[in-house]
Amino acid sequence: MDKLLLRGNGPLRGELRVSGAKNAALPCLAATLLAREPVVLRNIPHLRDITTTLELLSSVGARILVDEQLGIQVDPCPVHSLVAPYDLVRTMRASILVLGPLLARHGAAEVSLPGGCAIGSRPVNVHLSGLEALGAEISLEGGFVKAKAARLRGARIVMEMVSVTGTENLLMAATLAEGKTIIENAAREPEVVDLARCLVAMGARITGAGTSVIEIDGVDALHGAEHHVLPDRIETGTYLVATAMTGGDVMLRRTSATFLESVILKLREAGSEILEDGDGLRIRMKRRPVGVDIRTAPYPAFPTDMQAQFMAMNCIAEGSAMVTETIFENRFMHVSELQRLGAHISIDGKTAIIRGIPRLRGAPVMATDLRASASLVLAGLVAEGETLIDRIYHLDRGYEVIEEKLGALGADIQRVRTSRSVA
Repeated sequence: MDKLLLRGNGPLRGELRVSGAKNAALPCLAATLLAREPVVLRNIPHLRDITTTLELLSSVGARILVDEQLGIQVDPCPVHSLVAPYDLVRTMRASILVLGPLLARHGAAEVSLPGGCAIGSRPVNVHLSGLEALGAEISLEGGFVKAKAARLRGARIVMEMVSVTGTENLLMAATLAEGKTIIENAAREPEVVDLARCLVAMGARITGAGTSVIEIDGVDALHGAEHHVLPDRIETGTYLVATAMTGGDVMLRRTSATFLESVILKLREAGSEILEDGDGLRIRMKRRPVGVDIRTAPYPAFPTDMQAQFMAMNCIAEGSAMVTETIFENRFMHVSELQRLGAHISIDGKTAIIRGIPRLRGAPVMATDLRASASLVLAGLVAEGETLIDRIYHLDRGYEVIEEKLGALGADIQRVRTSRSVA
C-alpha cells in the first residue's frame, strides 16, 4: 500500500497544468453508452476512478481506444451485457451513472449498489424514483438495482434533494425518452453543464443546464461526437490553497476562475492575491493566511469538496475560524488526523472551530477519504519534520500525479511504494 512522505520545505513556486475534471469525465464516459456510434472524449485525467470506469464500460462490451492525442474513444456498439458487476461498482459510487444510459438505450440494466468513500449517506433513491417517474420498473435484488422499460417516457420530475449524480443519471436517461422531461430542483454544478454539452454534441436536446430546472426533449437516437472535458475546479482550488498556505507564487494553467468564485472570494479574504492570466490563474501569498469562516452548500455556494483543504489552511492561519459542513454528515473524519499534526480543532455538531497556530508538526497520519487526503498533503507541506500519509489510494482516485505536480513547484514530497496492493 503506497504512502506519501512530505517534509515542510517553504513556499511553492512555479507553474503547473490543471487536469480535466474527474467529476465531469465520469458522467461523460457513462453517457457514451447512449450513442449508436463511437464518442471521443478529451482532457480525461489519468486517475483510479477513470480506470475503474473504463473497466466497467469494457465489462459490458464497449470497445475502448486511446488515440495519438491521448483522447479516449468509446465505441458502445458492441455492448452485450447490461450488468454492472459488484467487483467494479463497489469501489466507486459514481458507477451508478451507467444505470440511466443502459436502461434508456437497451431497455434494461442491472447495477450493483455502489460503494466509495465513507463520508456519509449518499442514497440512490433520488435516482430510482426519478427513473420510475420516467416509466421504469425498479426492483432491488441481491444487492443489485434492476431496472427495465420498453422505452422511457418523458415526465416532470421534482427531485426531493439536490443531487449531482442523480441529476446526471436522469438527464442522460431522459435524452432517449419519448416526449419532454422536466427536472426540477436539479443540481447546478459546472460538471452537470459539461455533461449537457457532451450530450448536445451527441444530438440531445437540452435547455436549462446550470439552472434548477432542466428541460429535455427526447430523441430517437444519439450519434457519435467529440467532447473536451472542462478543467477540474477542485484540483484548481486545492493547489490555490496549497500556495496560500506555503506563502508561494504559482501559475495554474488550463483552468478558470469561472466556476470557483466562492473559493477565490475566501482565498482573497485570507490574504491571497489571485489574478486571471490568459488561460489560467496566478496566486501570490506574501503573508500568513488569515482564518476564514466557510459554510458548505450546493453550487454556486462553497463546495463541500473544498472544505477539508480550507480547514487545513485555517489550522495555520492567524486567528480563529469556523467551518460548517451541511452536505455530508461524516465529512469531519480528517479532524483527528490534523490534530495528530498539532492542529487545535474542536467539533460542535456540524461545525468545526479552528484556532490557528504558526506551525504544525509532522507525524504519521491516515487518509479516510479523497478530500481528507488532500487536506493532509496540504498540512504536510507546512509541517515541521516528516509527515507520512497512509492509505493514499483515496488520493489517487481524484488527483493526477499529485506528488509530481507539487514536486515541480518545489515541495519535498515522495511516494513510498510497498508491495501490498489494495483489494
